Amino acid sequence: MSTTAPRVQLQELLEEILGSGNVYFQPPANLQMQYPCVVYNRDDAITEFANNQPYAYTKRYQVTVIDRNPDSDIPDRIAALPLCIHHRFFVKDNLNHDVFNLYF
Repeated sequence: MSTTAPRVQLQELLEEILGSGNVYFQPPANLQMQYPCVVYNRDDAITEFANNQPYAYTKRYQVTVIDRNPDSDIPDRIAALPLCIHHRFFVKDNLNHDVFNLYF
């Protein structure tokens, strides 16, 4: 069993998918990001119960792929992750945003 924290494992996985270190966890508003990039933050969690006791707790992250290229394959690679759901797409400041909910 890995001793690395799950969020650190997620960071490494997203960097591998993106092919760069432009992966930002809860970035401050004044951070100058490099594109394409992935921005993610804790969003929610789900607890499953059996016999009135919690037996599984899974954190959910909101993962946003930001890219100038509207035909980027990065969102497709994120969408292929287990327990990942595409939530929405929007364009802001001529940047394409694909937003996912990922249980990890």
